[in-house]
Parts: sequence; C-alpha cells; structure tokens
Amino acid sequence: MDVPVFKRWRRLDEPGLEVLRITREGSGWLASSCLAFGGEPSFGLRYDWRLDADWRTRSLQLEIMSEVDRTLSVERTGTTTWRVNGEHRAELDGCDELDVSATPFCNALAIRRLQESAGEITALYIPVPDLALTPSRQRYERRGDKWRYIDLGAVKGFEADLELDRDGFVRRYEGLFEAV
Repeated sequence: MDVPVFKRWRRLDEPGLEVLRITREGSGWLASSCLAFGGEPSFGLRYDWRLDADWRTRSLQLEIMSEVDRTLSVERTGTTTWRVNGEHRAELDGCDELDVSATPFCNALAIRRLQESAGEITALYIPVPDLALTPSRQRYERRGDKWRYIDLGAVKGFEADLELDRDGFVRRYEGLFEAV
C-alpha cells in the first residue's frame, strides 16, 4: 500500500462524512481521522489510531465534540489487555481488537486479524458518542468477494454485508457506510 492513503466514507443511514489518512509511523501505522455525524445526537469525532506492523491496535486517542465534549484513550498493554484513560480495565480483558461504532475502519482490522478467513473475535466495542465500553463477540464470514458481519454481543442480531476495496478497507457497509 502506498502511503499516505486517504479513505472517505459517507453515512447511508444519517447525514455524515469521514476522512481518514493512513501513514507509516516507525514500524507501524497511524490512522488519523475526522468525521461529522449530523443525525441525533450530532457530533464531531477526531481520532488517532496507532497500529503495529501487523495492523493490530497499539493505542487509540479519540475526541468527541458535542453538547458535552469527551476524550478517550485506549492502550493495548498485553495481547488482550487494555488500559482506558490510564487505568487497567479487567472487565475488558480478552478483547482482541477495538470496534468504534462511528467508523468502518475497524472492520478492516478485524478481517486482517482473521487473515482473511471466516472466524470470530471479541472486540472492545466503543459506541459513539456515549463511549460505554463493552466486550462484544463478532463473527466474520467470507462469501465470495464479500464479507458478512454478524454481531453476537453488544448489538446481538445485527448483520451486514461488507464489500472491501483493493487495499482491504470497507468500500460498502450495507445500510451504514459507503466509500466516496
């Protein structure tokens, strides 16, 4: 992949747009993004997502601009252990990767983790804008040139087809996002 890489997604369910830039940072990657969500409640989101060479999260710094501004810092401290705003959160132990509800970027991380074959992960689910972190079991199934996302945890019963671009990022997320 050539760097920097820019990805842009628009929301399909509500007004919204995200612009993401991915650059090399040392031996890993930095994904920096700004997005605006015009639904209810409206918010702006900015994040810096640091990844290792294998596209696994090292840390996420997230800022929300809304009626109440918020920040969140998540750092991997072990294979499946996390520190949130500087504190170890034992109830999040066992989470393989992060899933931020406002962006389709995280789906690429899960699929890369599964090495492009069907499987399940436990994600540390981060709903935006409320930031009520919770573990969530998720399944990804390969269906030809598409993927099927199945939520088995936080949003149990939710399913959607995902189409990826040549770089392995979401091009279309059924009902929620599409690349522009």
